[in-house]
Amino acid sequence: MNHESSKFNLSNFLAGETSDPLQAPPSFTAWLQTAASAVQLYEPELLASPDARTTINYANEPRSVINLCSYNYLGLANHPSVIAAAQEALRTHGLGACGSPTLSGMSDLHRELERRIADFAGREDAMLFNSGFGGALGTISGLLRKNDVAVLDNRSHLSLRDGATLSRCRMEKFEHNNPISLDAALDRHRGQRKLVIVEGIYSMDGDFGNLHELIDVADAHDARVFIDEAHSILATGEHGRGAAEHFDVEERLPLVYGTFSKAFGALGGFVAGPRDTLEYLRFYAHPYVYSCALPPVVIAAIMKALEIGTTQPQLRKQLWENADYFHAQLRKLGIDTGRSTTYIMPLIIGDRERMYRLGHELRRKGLWVAPVDYPAVPNDGICFRACVTAKHTRADLDEALNILEDTLVPAALQNA
Repeated sequence: MNHESSKFNLSNFLAGETSDPLQAPPSFTAWLQTAASAVQLYEPELLASPDARTTINYANEPRSVINLCSYNYLGLANHPSVIAAAQEALRTHGLGACGSPTLSGMSDLHRELERRIADFAGREDAMLFNSGFGGALGTISGLLRKNDVAVLDNRSHLSLRDGATLSRCRMEKFEHNNPISLDAALDRHRGQRKLVIVEGIYSMDGDFGNLHELIDVADAHDARVFIDEAHSILATGEHGRGAAEHFDVEERLPLVYGTFSKAFGALGGFVAGPRDTLEYLRFYAHPYVYSCALPPVVIAAIMKALEIGTTQPQLRKQLWENADYFHAQLRKLGIDTGRSTTYIMPLIIGDRERMYRLGHELRRKGLWVAPVDYPAVPNDGICFRACVTAKHTRADLDEALNILEDTLVPAALQNA
């Protein structure tokens, strides 16, 4: 990436530049060519399963890497029992659901997973989505209406913001995890229906939602709270029910949203809560009504992952021990991890050009981390995102730390 191209980012190319709406903006195409080195770090090609150590295609050659780039937090994506369950469902139910849940895509396996998720979450009912992003978008857009107000943490995932946009409701944002900012936002909309939208663990910052204080503020304004437990479900809490369980606020949250693409090691999402609310959503959450249901082979794998995740708490214990160890060692190295207190850790670089240069160096040395640029994070928060899993050994983590020390620490000193 040259110096000129590093001045630009994806937020610079949103306006139409030609009369043809199907043509990419010429300035974007030109930027893409000048930023080719940076672009090579995105959409990496995985040549094996998402293990703690895996193989990727780098510079058109197989490269063995320590994998800090995966949401496979409990190692269930490649667990032998999960794979066996998927194989059996493939034999009995075929590959695809071949229809939307509303019309023809619901099988006995889908119904069984709904029951198990509801029991796991301690709720009356649950419904399944074929996409984590689509499920969050569908739930928010299905519940809110034009005269409502969605009040979102300013670090909220795009799926939640897009859901509010699709509902055509009024949107407000409050400063990340800040109850005073939330109080001011809610105070501007007295007398209206309000939904405060928070997350259990924030996917870029790696910190917990400030649940106790934010719920207290919402209650004071007669507002309801919606929690997205995408990165926390099955991996956090004594029984794996997420940040709400961890902070003992489950009874204060009528709905819980989660995904199957992180700790479950699969794909899709779910919402669990009161039966009447979910019956309503089954007709008004567009990604549910108008999309093909999850394949039965995936449903069976998720059920087995749920069974393992709830009966083997040592996986969560190992995940958190690994995260605590990695955090402590990063602090000793002086590497800035921002607000992170979980197994998701931003390694903050703060400079676009340097991040992409170091990204290539890390991959050449055998460490795979994700480059995260603005607008996904603030300009001063440009970073690598590292995700620790239960399946990383101490040797894996120590080798990763040695690579980071050799690469990031000298770079930081040079740019101090």
